[in-house]
Amino acid sequence: MANTNQVKTKLSVESIVGSSSNVDTYRALTWEGSFEDYLQLVKDDPKITRSAFERIYEMILSYGTREYEEDREKIIRYKFFDDPIDNGKDAVYGLDRQLMKIVNLFKSAAQQYGTEKRVFLLHGPVGSSKSTIVRLLKKGMEYYSRTDAGALYTFQWQAKNEQGEDEWVSCPMHEDPLHLIPEYHRDSFIKVLFKKNEDIPVTIYSELCPFCRQTFREYLKQFDGDWRRILPKIKVTRLVLSEKDRVGIGTFQPKDEKNQDSTELTGDINYRKIALYGSDSDPRAFNFDGEFNIANRGIIEFIEVLKLDVAFLYDLLSASQEHKIKPKKFAQTDIDEVIIGHTNEPEYKKLQSNEFMEALRDRTVKIDIPYITRLDDEIKIYRKDFYEKKVRGMHIAPHTIEMAAMWAILTRLEEPKKAKLSVLQKLKLYNGKSLPGFTRDNIKELRSESLREGMEGISPRYIQDKISNALVNETTRRSINPFMVLNELENGLKNHSLIRNEDQRKRYRELLSIVKDEYTDIVKNEVQRAIAADEDALKRLCGNYIDNIKAYTQKQKVKNTYTGVDEEPDEMLMRSIEMKIEIPESRKEDFRREIMNYIGALALEGKTFDYRSNERLQKALELKLFEDQKDSIKLTTLISNVVDKETQEKIDVVKSRMIKYYGYNDESATDVLNYVASIFARGDVKNTGNS
Repeated sequence: MANTNQVKTKLSVESIVGSSSNVDTYRALTWEGSFEDYLQLVKDDPKITRSAFERIYEMILSYGTREYEEDREKIIRYKFFDDPIDNGKDAVYGLDRQLMKIVNLFKSAAQQYGTEKRVFLLHGPVGSSKSTIVRLLKKGMEYYSRTDAGALYTFQWQAKNEQGEDEWVSCPMHEDPLHLIPEYHRDSFIKVLFKKNEDIPVTIYSELCPFCRQTFREYLKQFDGDWRRILPKIKVTRLVLSEKDRVGIGTFQPKDEKNQDSTELTGDINYRKIALYGSDSDPRAFNFDGEFNIANRGIIEFIEVLKLDVAFLYDLLSASQEHKIKPKKFAQTDIDEVIIGHTNEPEYKKLQSNEFMEALRDRTVKIDIPYITRLDDEIKIYRKDFYEKKVRGMHIAPHTIEMAAMWAILTRLEEPKKAKLSVLQKLKLYNGKSLPGFTRDNIKELRSESLREGMEGISPRYIQDKISNALVNETTRRSINPFMVLNELENGLKNHSLIRNEDQRKRYRELLSIVKDEYTDIVKNEVQRAIAADEDALKRLCGNYIDNIKAYTQKQKVKNTYTGVDEEPDEMLMRSIEMKIEIPESRKEDFRREIMNYIGALALEGKTFDYRSNERLQKALELKLFEDQKDSIKLTTLISNVVDKETQEKIDVVKSRMIKYYGYNDESATDVLNYVASIFARGDVKNTGNS
């Protein structure tokens, strides 16, 4: 029998979303008022009449900035490009210099210095974030229009429909209501509404679109030219930009040349309404729904802009330079929108070689968007795509993403012109690591002499695809490691469509070998540190070393803790530690005095010396302790079939440290220990003090 005491909770919408509602937000976004109400809004805040360029620039600034210095150059990171709207979904990494150029162009255009008359062209290799940048800008404009700071307005006409009933008809190009002010009255309104010259928007001088112009004329005729009597027939409404609703955000993608039609940009005749209005030149029988029309007041994106048919490019010229478009059978019509396109290098080279395209080249501002050349930024891309929850229980071993990203960066870097500088060292310098003999000025020089760096190489998409392959191909394992991904990357080179020749393929394979060697050094160092992670043993070794160098620098003897006999400082012990970090014989006294001076300075401040406060000494102690302990652990027995209980316990301790301190799981920690054990077994152990 069912339990009758059990009470079933009734499912309701309110139980899911809560009692709060978005009524207030909805009311604000659907605000309606009279023309006079709008004039008061403008008087209180003239910014609501901003141009599209002013709006996009202030939208970016509204999220704030962060300044930092890189290679002796001040860089501004605009936080908007972290995509705070979607929690980083479309965040753009490693392109702060290029994004600064774009924002500066918006600033110049907002202040009417000439760039508002240009097409912004993002140019770069495939997969370099061109589309992501534009998608983010469109999303930002949409979101900004929903805020109080980004509010903008348009208007509707009261008109008769086909059944003779009154209805409200929106301006098809969502123009600013100030366009309704007749030219002969504008000066008077400007004096009242805009007290400072810099507040006067250029768009107030724009003319109504053909549809509104025709409607305005008919009302003037009806009211004997009395403009004031038209105002009750006008309703001002809040305008919310939306790409999905085709309001203020337009996107145009070239199609097959036979199917292309320039009316897609500027609108087309509505043949059904010709019978109603009697002429195909009546604006009421025309659909002003081309991408240029609907993008008015916002932004229009041209995907692969240079693949456009010539007829489209002519429309682009007048739209950028004159801020006008030419719908079929109508006069030139004013527009106010940001025009931004993107293209790849082959298409741009075609434009440069086409003498008929000089006018377009002259009206284009090109912004290079290269691949990322900083390792940490490249890693962010893949970590965003392959985080723990998304990979559904599969564990990505430490350094897997890092090694894939490292190879991607190496393919994009030019070979250094400086002698004795490897391409891997160049990568590390770009990533902020210090190398002996190189200053930040040297790094700036390296960048300046590599003009095409980042414009070629492996795309992030290829890396993402191969990491995905490694994840789905492993059906018997719960983790993937760097070698699995690096093998996927290498196997994919056979059929990579963007590799131009065999020499390039060969170079990419050589770079994979460099990455594998670097990974080997990293994991050997990690295993060494895990073995030497006995805190008490490290402290004892450090204390022993400090006692000896203290006696050495003060020309004293050291008391043997076991025999109680005073002995000379243990030179063999001191040198065995110092050699781990390549302190030469000639520099040993300087190094020892440096340590003692540091300890003395801490003592004066009442502080106690800790070996972890000196990174070089810590590394030397860990390497020395590893050398002393590795034989007792017998790591090489891992690759044999028989491991005694005592050794297994010690190996389990090391494995638990790998899991706790370095982010491995049991399977991937075993993989690494087996791999490093195989290296020890064949005697391939080199000093990793500088790795």
